[in-house]
Amino acid sequence: MDNRKKGAAAPAEKVNIGEIFESFKSVPGMPGPGWPRFRGEQFDNISKENVRLISKWGSSGPHILWKLSLGEGHAAPAVYDGRVYILDYDEQKKEDILRCLSLQTGDESWRRGYHVHLKRNHGLSRTIPAVSKNYVLTIGPRCQVMCCERISGALVWGFDLGREYQAEVPFWYTGQCPLIDQDTAVIAVGGKSLMIAVDCKTGKKAWETPNPHNWKMSHSSVMPMMLNGKKMYVYCAIGGVCGIAATGPSRGKVLWETTEFSPSVVAPSPVIMDEGLIFVCAGYGAGSALLQVKETNGVYSVKVLQKLKPQGGLASEQQTPVFYGGYLYGILPKDAGGLRNQFVCCKGNDCGNIVMSSGKTNRFGMGPYILADGKFFILNDDGEMTIAKASPAGFTVLDKARIIDGQDSWGPVAITAGYLLMRDSKTLVCLDIKGK
Repeated sequence: MDNRKKGAAAPAEKVNIGEIFESFKSVPGMPGPGWPRFRGEQFDNISKENVRLISKWGSSGPHILWKLSLGEGHAAPAVYDGRVYILDYDEQKKEDILRCLSLQTGDESWRRGYHVHLKRNHGLSRTIPAVSKNYVLTIGPRCQVMCCERISGALVWGFDLGREYQAEVPFWYTGQCPLIDQDTAVIAVGGKSLMIAVDCKTGKKAWETPNPHNWKMSHSSVMPMMLNGKKMYVYCAIGGVCGIAATGPSRGKVLWETTEFSPSVVAPSPVIMDEGLIFVCAGYGAGSALLQVKETNGVYSVKVLQKLKPQGGLASEQQTPVFYGGYLYGILPKDAGGLRNQFVCCKGNDCGNIVMSSGKTNRFGMGPYILADGKFFILNDDGEMTIAKASPAGFTVLDKARIIDGQDSWGPVAITAGYLLMRDSKTLVCLDIKGK
C-alpha cells in the first residue's frame, strides 16, 4: 500500500560484531528497581514501583535532568541498577553502538559496537536492549545480535542472524526487542529457524525451533506466557501466531499455531491476558484478533474468538496495548474512523466494544504510553507528554506539556525510581517526575 520494497536480504558485508569499544568514565550503580527490557520487568508496560509521581508539571514546567543527542531512530532505553542502556547508530562513522549511561546524570560510561552500513528508512535503530544481572543483549537494525557484560561492556559473543540463519531483515529494519530469560537469550529468527535460545554465558545454542512454514521475522517481540503452570513464548511472525514451549524436554517445540491472523506487517507485540486469552493487532488495515489458548492433558488448541477491523474495535499500528484491571488500553490507528488516534479502553474479553475514549480534542498519533502510580503518561508524535487518569468510566487530562520540539516520538517510554526516559527521533531526555 505504501510502495515499500521487499524485505532487505542478509547484508553482503561481513560484520565484526563487538569490534568497537570505548570507555569514558566510571558510572556508579544505583541498586533498586529498573526497567530492564521492552515493556518492563513483567512485560506489561506497567510500573509496579511504590514511588509517588507527579500529576502536574508545575509552574516551572517539566524538570529535565539531562538530554542526549542520538542518531535518528526510535530505539528506547532499558535501565538496570541506575545504568541506562540504549542502542544508537552513528551515521557519520557507520557504527551500530550500544551505549551505557548514568541514569542520574546522563554521563556515558562505555560504548560497544561494530561497523555496519545503513541507509535511512524512517529512522535507523528501533530496538530496546534486554538486561539481566550479568548481561545486556541487543539486536541491531540488520539483525546482528550482541551480548556484553552488563557493567564492564566486555564482549561475550555475537552473531549475525542473516548469515547464520538466513533471516530476512524486516521492512524498516529490525524492530524485535530481544529477551533474556534466566540468562538465556530468546530470539525469533524467521529464517531456517523460527526461534532460538542461546546461553548468554557461552553463546552456545540451547534449543532451536524449526520453521517448516517459512514464516518471516516481524517487528513484534516475543512475550512469555504461563498457562496451567507451564511456560511458553508467544510470537506474531509474518505468517501466523504461535506458542513455543519454554521449559522441560519439549522446550523449543511449537505447542500451537494459527494463520488466521497473519498481516504482512506486524509491529505491536502479543498482549498476554488472563485464562489463556491473547490479544494481537497490527496496522495498515489489519485490525486485531482475540485468541483463546487451551491445554488439556498436554494437548494445546487455539481459537480465534474475535477478528476485528480498525473501525470495529481496539487496534494499534505501532504501540502494544496495556492490559490492566481486566481492560485493554491503547491508541487507535489513523484508519479507525471517528475515534482515530484517540486513547481508548475496552474489556479484555470483548475487544469490539470501546467503552471509553479520550475525545476528539485528545489525539495522540502513534506515540507510546505507560502506566505508573495509577496514571497514564502518553506521548504524542511531536514530543508533548500528557498525564492522564483513564478508566472504563472516563478519561481525564491532569496536565500536558511539550518536552522536546522534535518529531516522530515513537520510542517506548521507561519509568523507574521516579525518573522518566523518553525520546523523539534524535534526542533522549531524562525527567525527574517524583511527586512530593
